[in-house]
Amino acid sequence: MKKVMISISLLGVFFSANLYAQTETSGRTEVYRQTHTKTTELKHTKLKVSFDYQKEHMSGEEWLTASPYFYPSDSLILDAKGMLIHEVALDQKGKKAPLKFQYQDDMLSINLDKTYTRNQEYTVYIKYTARPNEVKQKGSAAISDAKGLYFVNAQGTDADKPTQIWTQGETEASSAWFPTVDKPNQKTTQEIYMTVPDKYVTLSNGLMKSSTKEAKGLRTDHWVMDKKHAPYLFFMGVGDYAVVKDKWRNISVDYYVEKEFEPYAKQIFGNTPEMMEFFSKRLNYDYPWSKYSQMTARDYVSGAMENTTAVLHQEAAQQKPGDLIDENRWEDTIAHELFHHWFGDLVTAESWSNLTVNESFANYSQYLWNEHKYGKDNADFELMKDSRAYFMDPSNVTKDLVRFNYHNREDMFDGVSYTKGGLILHMLRNYLGDDAFFTGLTDYLKTNEYGTGEAQQLRLSLEKVTGKDLNWFFNQWYYGNGHPKLSYSTTFEPIKKQVTVTINQTQIGQNFQFPLAIDLYENGKPARKKVWVNAKEKNDFTFSVSKNPEFVNINADGVLVGEFTDTKTPEQLMVQYQNSKDFLSRYKAVDYATENAAKDATSLKILAAALKDTNFRIRMKALTGLDLSKADQAKAMLSEVEKMASNDPKTLVQGEALSALAKTKDKKYLPLFEKGMNAVSNAVKANSLSAISVIDPVRVVALADKIDLEGASDDLIATMLPVIVKNKIEKQMPAIASTAAFYPFLKFQNPELGAAAEDGFNWIMSSDNLKATENVTKILGQVKSQIAQNPQAKMMIVKILQDGLAKKMVVLKANPTSPTINKQIDLINKTIESYK
Repeated sequence: MKKVMISISLLGVFFSANLYAQTETSGRTEVYRQTHTKTTELKHTKLKVSFDYQKEHMSGEEWLTASPYFYPSDSLILDAKGMLIHEVALDQKGKKAPLKFQYQDDMLSINLDKTYTRNQEYTVYIKYTARPNEVKQKGSAAISDAKGLYFVNAQGTDADKPTQIWTQGETEASSAWFPTVDKPNQKTTQEIYMTVPDKYVTLSNGLMKSSTKEAKGLRTDHWVMDKKHAPYLFFMGVGDYAVVKDKWRNISVDYYVEKEFEPYAKQIFGNTPEMMEFFSKRLNYDYPWSKYSQMTARDYVSGAMENTTAVLHQEAAQQKPGDLIDENRWEDTIAHELFHHWFGDLVTAESWSNLTVNESFANYSQYLWNEHKYGKDNADFELMKDSRAYFMDPSNVTKDLVRFNYHNREDMFDGVSYTKGGLILHMLRNYLGDDAFFTGLTDYLKTNEYGTGEAQQLRLSLEKVTGKDLNWFFNQWYYGNGHPKLSYSTTFEPIKKQVTVTINQTQIGQNFQFPLAIDLYENGKPARKKVWVNAKEKNDFTFSVSKNPEFVNINADGVLVGEFTDTKTPEQLMVQYQNSKDFLSRYKAVDYATENAAKDATSLKILAAALKDTNFRIRMKALTGLDLSKADQAKAMLSEVEKMASNDPKTLVQGEALSALAKTKDKKYLPLFEKGMNAVSNAVKANSLSAISVIDPVRVVALADKIDLEGASDDLIATMLPVIVKNKIEKQMPAIASTAAFYPFLKFQNPELGAAAEDGFNWIMSSDNLKATENVTKILGQVKSQIAQNPQAKMMIVKILQDGLAKKMVVLKANPTSPTINKQIDLINKTIESYK
């Protein structure tokens, strides 16, 4: 599962600024969440389903083969949410014998015909109707809804939206569309007969064995999954898709996209076969399933989902050339969901408490892929972003990675299970070494294949391979919380020619033990020292040197998860930038320089050097710190920025260079900006339009149509939002809605952009624009569970929606015959109600 990404980390910024605000989870009584006790072992699940698009119901027949797990049993208890149960019978070679059952509180209790032992299988037949809109369980910050089965535009009333059906099982929502033991420590093979309108294609787990035309324009597709997997990984998808064929070795790799995106499917998903090859070799365990398909979905309730062999992605995965030439922003997610097919699908977390063995690995796969495909510097940039995201939310500090006392299983899908877990795996890899780390992962997969796993089994596999005792690491990082906070000082002994580096742990609570990389800079050159920090407040390390080092750089390789007090001078940071081989050390120097370019000449020199860095992320960062309207900066860097605006190999850098040139307000660059409006790149177009809005604003409205902002990145929207709002470009109003909805939080991060977003929100609420209003309420619905954790944030959202509702009432009064204004008012009212 890849979580929904909230625009520009807005909520984390707000929560950091309100560190001591009480949250909705404060003071909750801790409850031990034991692993589900297995009384039944599922064997095989056979389904026959058809769909009522008008009622948004599904008619189902199920043949469930099972046996007692260990102890004899005369009953079968299944999860079955929001259903009508019509018939339950024992199936004996096609003959049905009725069974007594009770159905209440979403549990189906069946009295079997006799007591069965663990070696005796039985098959129960169940005829039922799934009614997803009757399901009462709620979603979470990661998965915004839990109906299990979703009908999109089922009656075809929205001309701008395709009709689709898709399912979402994680965490325990598959039991909203078929009765099952809906727990992650259950595994079963499956087959599904799906009867659908013949005009639609279908997708499910495993392989399609047959496709049969039926009467009344229907067709039945038979999908078979012959290897067992968890019920939450079952999937059905139905819709009017283009299916683009690809292949890895002899395995089919297919991409299901809306037909508009068929020409770009291989640009979006085309690295998948290479990923499969890379991960298979890296893990020394070939991709273990019969096919690999990926499908996109409208109105999806999360980011993406690793349904075995049938991954589902939200519609944001669909991108066009203007996006893709800048960056395939979905590539990390594609890697993430694929890696789950080893960590999550092949070996599944035995309980939600151990979610780390699913999600931390999938998160770290993004690093592995970037390192392989684009180099270590680019992978380290993504790791740095993860680290900052983890530190941004103060609630992360108090949570163990493996925790048995969560309030709700959905709470496990957070920045600890994902980002911190991935960072911890990176530390573990660096501590053990690549050969030992990946050999240990192979052992874990082979030992537990088609079964379940937990963090202790991972530890045992790594210990088996390395001979090391790793209890200290797992107790500290998996079964503990927090992280080191380090400060340091140095003492030089001129006679002995020794320098002592003192490392102080300043965090409250436990002290940590860990390896640490320290760079000593002598004559501008770093000498790497690797030390072991013991679990105590003060550690001293003495090194022989030729003279007193100019400065030291701790955590120079960026591996340790921690906070560091550092007081380097601009001159020291200049040396660090010029001579460090580590991405994080160089980036930190440039980051400092962007904040201090107006204060000291050395920071300007760092930025000037960084404009020529081999890493495009550093070049982009340097450009953001420039103000070329200042004579000293223009003299030093204007010529280089002009070249970058036209010739940098990365279009994202070209866009930042154009933005830097716009600050000059010099009309001589107008032809350059006009040329940029004809580029393929959306980054180049957006920054060109933003520049034109400053120099020749009357032309903005006419040029705005050249940029397609549907599904645009957060960065692109942030560039365009002030231009769109200032010039009231109504066609682009829906594109900015999802960002404008967060304007109270945006103000904490970027006051100028936040003010423009507030104007944009008020503009939307004062207009009769259904699509923009839908986008506002949709995004606020998706993040409801996350916002609800902070009462102050929840109050702010309710207040802006109430203000927006008042503005919509004014629109209604002025235009009472509008065909859509009442629907907009209804959407806002429902969103307000959902927050109460």
